Amino acid sequence: MTNFGNERRLFLADDSETERLGRELARLVQRAENALAIYLDGDLGMGKTTLSRGLLRGLGHEGAVKSPTYTIVEPYENLQPPVYHFDLYRLKDPEELEFMGIRDYFNDHNLCLVEWPERGEELLPTADLTVHLESQGNGRSAVLRAGSQMGADMLNELEITGPEDAHHTDS
Repeated sequence: MTNFGNERRLFLADDSETERLGRELARLVQRAENALAIYLDGDLGMGKTTLSRGLLRGLGHEGAVKSPTYTIVEPYENLQPPVYHFDLYRLKDPEELEFMGIRDYFNDHNLCLVEWPERGEELLPTADLTVHLESQGNGRSAVLRAGSQMGADMLNELEITGPEDAHHTDS
């Protein structure tokens, strides 16, 4: 894997800051010229769905946002770009993704948000951006890593800062 040399670390004090990060990512997604894959990882309860909610609302979704734990994918086709929110937590075998036509979702027009990507990593393309969330004191830390040039460009334009914000370029 190519190292794009970009990583951002943020401290998110609560759910509202996690949702705000999602809205900021939505702003950057709207500026991207191609489709994106954003992977969200971290333990249960770390805010993956909260971040997804912020991103979807930032793109204009007004309804409820829940994790598609049982359906595996929740489509938001009325948004620009169309968004497919995956939750692979209950995936028993990555081959299940092949049966549901996973490759059709990852095309030049869609944004794919994937929670628990490690459960399908054999079949998923490389993420443009990975957001790792973990508990830290009374809040959570978010580590955003670029997996493509588009992801690196997004990190360079990210306008959220916090006490732990560190921007590295190791190109």
